[in-house]
Amino acid sequence: MMQIHFEVEGDPRGKGRPRFGRFGKFTRVYTDKQTQDYEILIKSFAAEAMGSTDPLETAVSVFLYVRLAVPQSYSKKRTEACLSGLEQPCKKPDIDNIAKTYLDAMNEVIFKDDTQVIDLHVKKVYSAVAGVNVMVMEVE
Repeated sequence: MMQIHFEVEGDPRGKGRPRFGRFGKFTRVYTDKQTQDYEILIKSFAAEAMGSTDPLETAVSVFLYVRLAVPQSYSKKRTEACLSGLEQPCKKPDIDNIAKTYLDAMNEVIFKDDTQVIDLHVKKVYSAVAGVNVMVMEVE
């Protein structure tokens, strides 16, 4: 049973809304530049974690531990409450949009397609250092 671990440092981003552009008589749907750049960053860390291994073709479980930085505008007392878990990060980015960004970015790198994901665990917490810890595990 294979396990892949990697970490993406920095503020997590959720999947941006699809954009529409007109090209002559046609309308094209595309992903915004910030989301594309973040997905490229995720792919680079995922590819490094995979090394020369081919993408998995089995069912997988995905675990995302999302660490959000405490806003600098918070008082010391509120910052301590956030870091101790008394205050939860009920703010953007949305947890489902973060998961969508990571699953899309890991397509064809960690696994062939995100349809292979049969189990998804995502947790969002406040932390002194922002980032996302990722673990992908083959299911037997």
